Amino acid sequence: MTLRKDCLGINVDTQLGVHSAPLLVSAVWLPIWGSMVSIQHSFFHELPRLPEGFRYKEELLLPEEERALISTFERLPFREFEFRGFLGKRRTVSFGLRYDFNVRELQEAEEIPTFLLALRQKAAEFAGLSEDRLQHALVTEYAPGAAIGWHRDRPEFEDVIGISLDAPCVFRFRRKQGTRWERASIELQPRSAYLLRGAARWDWQHSIPPVDRLRYSVTFRSLRESKE
Repeated sequence: MTLRKDCLGINVDTQLGVHSAPLLVSAVWLPIWGSMVSIQHSFFHELPRLPEGFRYKEELLLPEEERALISTFERLPFREFEFRGFLGKRRTVSFGLRYDFNVRELQEAEEIPTFLLALRQKAAEFAGLSEDRLQHALVTEYAPGAAIGWHRDRPEFEDVIGISLDAPCVFRFRRKQGTRWERASIELQPRSAYLLRGAARWDWQHSIPPVDRLRYSVTFRSLRESKE
């Protein structure tokens, strides 16, 4: 687990499925023997555990790298997400591979472009994979009000790595436990990355509620390897 200071305290990068809220630190100055001494007080607030297999890292990208990607995205040929005849508010463009929900099959798409290769390398390093394992890239534009409903990614894919750009969003999890739903959530910050693997990938559904402002995401996926 990696600690990173900011102006509000200490942020915790999530690894091994555990996410903690920021550790808030306040300083109190007390006069001791004619001098002022700073005494720091720490206040902990633990958030619910996130699904096993989920990892999260802030600041995967530099701000200037984010700006360059967004500038490129503005020229991409986005199309409304289509699911069995219905159109969603979010718009997408796929590279390497694309899944056609109308015919329910994985198809070849335009080669992953050069401007995404450095980001793919960062995503692969974060996930502990080789770059060539990430054969699918999906760029998604979320206009204000756009969302994505509860789902699991297609079983043709294995690991899922998502990078958030331009605006934060709430990333929600749920799974059925008997007659009730077990739930968890985390706010994804711009330039952050998450990994879905193991239970987080296969046992839990995830969704994003409507966003307040324009947001982009890049999702890289590896193909599920045959057990034969």
